[in-house]
Amino acid sequence: MFANHGIALAGVAHDTLLQSYVLEAGKEGVRGHDLGQLALRHLGLATISFEQLCGKGASQIGFNQVAVVQAAEYGAEDADLCLRLHQQLYPQISADPGLMRIYGEIEMPSRDILFRMERQGVLIDCELLAEQSKELGQRLVELETLAHEAAGQPFNVNSPKQLADILFTKLGLPVKKKTPSGTPSTDEEVLSELALDYPLPKLLLESRQLAKLKGTYTDKLPKMVNAQTGRVHTSYAQAVAVTGRLASSDPNLQNIPVRSAEGRRIRAAFIAPPGGHIVSADYSQIELRIMAHLSEDARLLEAFAQGEDVHRATAAEIFGVTPIEVGSDQRRVAKVINFGLIYGMSAFGLARQLDLDRSAAQAYIERYFARYPGVARYMESTRNTARMKGYVETVFGRRLWLPEIRAAQAGRRQGAERAAINAPMQGTAADLIKLAMIAVQGWIDAGQLKSRLIMQVHDELILEVPDDELQRVRIELPPLMTQIAKLRVPLVVEVGVGANWDEAH
Repeated sequence: MFANHGIALAGVAHDTLLQSYVLEAGKEGVRGHDLGQLALRHLGLATISFEQLCGKGASQIGFNQVAVVQAAEYGAEDADLCLRLHQQLYPQISADPGLMRIYGEIEMPSRDILFRMERQGVLIDCELLAEQSKELGQRLVELETLAHEAAGQPFNVNSPKQLADILFTKLGLPVKKKTPSGTPSTDEEVLSELALDYPLPKLLLESRQLAKLKGTYTDKLPKMVNAQTGRVHTSYAQAVAVTGRLASSDPNLQNIPVRSAEGRRIRAAFIAPPGGHIVSADYSQIELRIMAHLSEDARLLEAFAQGEDVHRATAAEIFGVTPIEVGSDQRRVAKVINFGLIYGMSAFGLARQLDLDRSAAQAYIERYFARYPGVARYMESTRNTARMKGYVETVFGRRLWLPEIRAAQAGRRQGAERAAINAPMQGTAADLIKLAMIAVQGWIDAGQLKSRLIMQVHDELILEVPDDELQRVRIELPPLMTQIAKLRVPLVVEVGVGANWDEAH
């Protein structure tokens, strides 16, 4: 708000929202980190709510219409509670070196960079998106016609009731799961499973995915262009994801699918201004590298140290052949196992993804653990640590709480165990990309460059770079990002350049 009036706010030393986030993200009983929730949780005080002051719904008034006496009380309470919460929360953080590092060296500096990125925004090609919307609309009509033909009658593809009736009553397809009300489910997971064997669910799945892209991006993005800046400005939520990852909304930049042709075409609408290029800097296989670091598995460490294709190396180990003899199917199996185990995938999950029977999938997993015993040891010790402490940690000391780890219900407990294995990897990756963002912004500022950080999506930083700085950015960016931390394996950054985000990625 100050920035909109040309006032640069400086000297912010602390942030109670981030203190709460670092201390208790995911902790049992913790529902949020806003001031009212924190005051109730830590000080036992109920605060004046915005609704009490301004009303709600159609009759809500603006804050500028609130009587000064009431507005002053509301504002003074906020200021008072902020300081009292800081006095309660900060000593707990400063007592722990890991939490202090996360708060002081990662979250607080990231906060300022996210503010700058949000204000910078990104240029989009509205004409290209309008063209894509039209094409998606035509394809959706085609898919609806094909769905009606496959069903043998017209029906509303957006009606779960009609859809369930067609799939399970008329066509007699197997019911995979039920909704809480007891009716057969037609959610994405069910359709994905049925699509392996039947044509109609496959058509419906494609239709849903394209409708989502059209509604969320190609139709909506042009309407989100700021009239004053001519750019789209996402909001980065820093204190939402338990793992430390950023969340993005209005628009959500994290969810544009990169594997589908339609998703990549949407990325092509994120463009560089005249006289500039988009530069994408992406950490390569970051979570697998973190797995190698955390597990200290000798074979995995060696594969990364030698710069091998880690999926090919894994396939060679599992199938008992030399890396040069590994076929494309064997490499695909190894890739699914490598990434699946990071997310705690079971033999059942692996069997479903690779279309194998469960005993074959189990044999692959057993062979994997026999060849990578360090990974098996890491997983077992992580589960034990989680059960004992109630949380796991990233390489940098971020605490990832797992309230369900001691749950009586087996499904919930197993879900928490899978999360315990994945969280340190995803959390460390989130810490690394934030550290990279801080380093890159510091380098831009120190060199007084005109290049700008415009987006952060998972393990990727996206910059807008003037042509006269392009060579320098290409050369200096990778070492800058790979030297922010020393792991037991080398960090690798891939840099791409293009007129738009898709070309750069």
